[in-house]
Amino acid sequence: MIEAGLVLLIVVIVFGAFLILRSIKNFIINAVIGLVILFLANAVAGLDIGYSWLVILICGIGGILGAFLVILMHFIGIAI
Repeated sequence: MIEAGLVLLIVVIVFGAFLILRSIKNFIINAVIGLVILFLANAVAGLDIGYSWLVILICGIGGILGAFLVILMHFIGIAI
């Protein structure tokens, strides 16, 4: 009985680790895409938006929409 419980615990831990790694992968992909858009916006339009941890977090969570949100906030005058 103890062996079955141990196997079940290992399966749950492996499944949880898989979910965490998958969400981290999506966060990194969103952050990279968002930061590329910000970089292009800075290079083309000369917006001079800084790359702080908050900007990276917004781009990581929102991706493309997060990058546009940061650009919109810059135009409105809200400094991040």
